[in-house]
Amino acid sequence: MNLHFRQLLLSLALIVTMTAEANETFSSLEQQQISIPTPGLFNRSNAFSIDFDMLNASEWSFPLPIGKASLSDDYKMEIKSKKGDNVKAMFDGIVRLSRENVSYGNVIVIRHKNGLETVYGHNAQNLVKVGDKVKAGQTIAIIGSNGGKTYCQFEIMIDGRRINPEIIMDVTGHRLKRQTILCERSDARINVSIIRNELAKANKIGLLKPDNINAKSSRLDPFNGGHEFTINLSDFNPGDWCYPLPGSHVISPYGGGRHHSGVDIKTKPNDNILAAFDGIVTMSGPYFGYGNCVVIRHANGLETLYSHNSHNLVKVGDKVKAGQPVGLTGRTGRATTEHCHFECRINGRPFDPAIIFDHLNKSLRMDLITFTKSTNGAVKVKSQKNYMAKSK
Repeated sequence: MNLHFRQLLLSLALIVTMTAEANETFSSLEQQQISIPTPGLFNRSNAFSIDFDMLNASEWSFPLPIGKASLSDDYKMEIKSKKGDNVKAMFDGIVRLSRENVSYGNVIVIRHKNGLETVYGHNAQNLVKVGDKVKAGQTIAIIGSNGGKTYCQFEIMIDGRRINPEIIMDVTGHRLKRQTILCERSDARINVSIIRNELAKANKIGLLKPDNINAKSSRLDPFNGGHEFTINLSDFNPGDWCYPLPGSHVISPYGGGRHHSGVDIKTKPNDNILAAFDGIVTMSGPYFGYGNCVVIRHANGLETLYSHNSHNLVKVGDKVKAGQPVGLTGRTGRATTEHCHFECRINGRPFDPAIIFDHLNKSLRMDLITFTKSTNGAVKVKSQKNYMAKSK
């Protein structure tokens, strides 16, 4: 296996939006030092990915929307603006540091749940304190001055190391780049690479294309450049689908107060977890709170995720059939009992699996499912009864 192919598989294996929650409490050193490793960030893997294409307009902000930005060779960004302008948080997160520093003046560091940290320096006034939860676009400080210039010194860090902001955004155009990045730890270095283009190339040359999936249906964008598509579940024959854990019962439903992104189903330890539809494995390995996790892309435009597995039975690039075992039930990651955490996704965004499956009867519903993508990237899912459907 050549180096390029290994790198490509590594990229594919990590196409899952990071779900680890940012810490709400910080040590005294974390509250004092700007550059400090993030505890637990690389505990389960030496790499993680961040998909910025999933963010809608309200989930990110340029730190000074009307400022003029320039970038130094050491990846420090100066964003010049007028006195009294508001400094805004780039993403949702928790304030890790808010204090005066010899080099940065009044400075704020925010830890984000996607694994990044952002730094905002030389503020005239900090408006948030350590432990505050902030939203993207929230005003966190008033711009200050240093050396006769009015500006905010802005930086992006991973595990205490400064990275190039141009990987993530267009510095002059104030635009977030809609792409997926791979963050890898190698000794004392953090390597950041763009993997969306590699995925598109893999799809084009057929690496992600099972024999029974045509070019249109195996696309990376299930909307095919549009804003809506429909799946008629009554079109599926019995061999085209499978409930992922027959004989199970639901121990935790989708949604709820903790915003559960899937449904937890349970039978017994080391029971076979079955693929819901035909498809190709795009991720197989440990991933933060998910533990051992498998993600499958399907011809119908969906993705399904199976996690907390004691053991994965498939690898990235494997073509699987509906009903094929892909893992064994376990309690890896954040789990208190052996079970399968099952998710259905469209465009990387989870939706209630009960729209697709009847959990009580372990059967596929016969409905028409319409997915509508808005201009900000959010996806709405609408289910309609299909009165012409025949029982299968």
